[in-house]
Amino acid sequence: MTLIKSISGIRGTIGGNTGDNLTPIDAVKFAAAYGTFIKKKNSEEEKITIVIGRDARISGKMISNLVANTLVGLGINVIDLGLSTTPTVEVAVPLEKADGGIILTASHNPKQWNALKLLNNKGEFLNGIDGAEILQIAENDTTIEFAEVDDLGYYKKKKNYIKKHIKEVLKLDLVDKKAIKKAKFKVVVDGVNSTGGIAIPALLKELGVKCIELYCEPNGHFPHNPEPLKEHLTDISELVVKKKADLGIVVDPDVDRLALISEDGSMFGEEYTLVACADYVLEQLGGGNTVSNLSSSRALRDVTEKHGGTYTASAVGEVNVVQMMKDTNTVIGGEGNGGIIYPESHYGRDSLVGVALFLSHLAHKKTSCKELRDSYPSYFMSKNKIQLTPQIDVDKILETMAANYKNEDVNTIDGVKIDFAEEWVHLRKSNTEPIIRIYTESTSQENADALAKRFITEIQQIIQ
Repeated sequence: MTLIKSISGIRGTIGGNTGDNLTPIDAVKFAAAYGTFIKKKNSEEEKITIVIGRDARISGKMISNLVANTLVGLGINVIDLGLSTTPTVEVAVPLEKADGGIILTASHNPKQWNALKLLNNKGEFLNGIDGAEILQIAENDTTIEFAEVDDLGYYKKKKNYIKKHIKEVLKLDLVDKKAIKKAKFKVVVDGVNSTGGIAIPALLKELGVKCIELYCEPNGHFPHNPEPLKEHLTDISELVVKKKADLGIVVDPDVDRLALISEDGSMFGEEYTLVACADYVLEQLGGGNTVSNLSSSRALRDVTEKHGGTYTASAVGEVNVVQMMKDTNTVIGGEGNGGIIYPESHYGRDSLVGVALFLSHLAHKKTSCKELRDSYPSYFMSKNKIQLTPQIDVDKILETMAANYKNEDVNTIDGVKIDFAEEWVHLRKSNTEPIIRIYTESTSQENADALAKRFITEIQQIIQ
């Protein structure tokens, strides 16, 4: 059983002992810390409002009730969207002129997990400084002061916010509803029995797309590992071929990661979801800048430069990607795990926006999903890790690796990334366990695996 506290929120497994898992007491404690932090940021005369929403996890209603009533107890007004998506809550915060938001989801983690993801008044994830302050308040809970009876907050439910979110997506200039409808796409959707099963079919209906639903019952019983990786998506891959669909769409439980299946059942590749959407946006705008994190595919850089734009890599983590996007005036960015961030909509990973942009692109190209994928540079990734003992100085290992390759293109803003002519390796330490993550990319799977094996050997030699 596990409880992980970080600057972006708290996540853990349901049940077990307080402090070791995400128990009701832990949920209340961290909701109270967040509410206290938000109150400190605002005038005492102002009434605070927080938007909350949850995915379809079995524990979601319980955690949501605990969080909502804790905030009410602090004198904070709560707007509860109920079953929702991460990007829907992000969109709702500014639309409701709220002071913050909490998303109750453990994203791609299995059903025994849940989490509190924390937003600021822009509907964006908190930065490191703010997250650290909330953790400090949680540890020193004597600073948390609940409201007297006449000052309690109110609780209000707002249904159908996913519909509002869809309307916001359809307003985007580059979402070509007419072209999509004319293309008469047939699409299979795997909503992993969470809120993607509500949101994606509803969006497709508005776009005039025929939708075949697979695992779209929002009951929280995930029919397969909810992380949208190839090895977990055999059912939809087979159904796309069987139904002669144009493509398959897969989202994770909170709908901020988007993976696509080509018409032949092959993976479009979650790394290439962002690449394709960026290609469309840059083509329509006549160029522009892009950002992804250091562990994302080089293909985004290639596509960006093809359109005359500048690509920049950020440290891993959505908050880091967003800050770099703002710094470089980026028109589209995100993360290679299928997370698309389109500032014209909002600064958060949004699968609904991704689906609408991708289908617009496919409709304009008048080509198949597989042909579109084959038109992009082909890179192959290998993701590995080395288990270490707690006594090993991971930072020292990374410093040594950077020094050993000082004559190459080395980036140390987040671990060590070494760019070679046709491939790269990114070495990062975990913040939660004694491991080094090793991501490589090359022009073939064999080369990517070989590069990873080489660096694993070199690190092991340093340790010995």
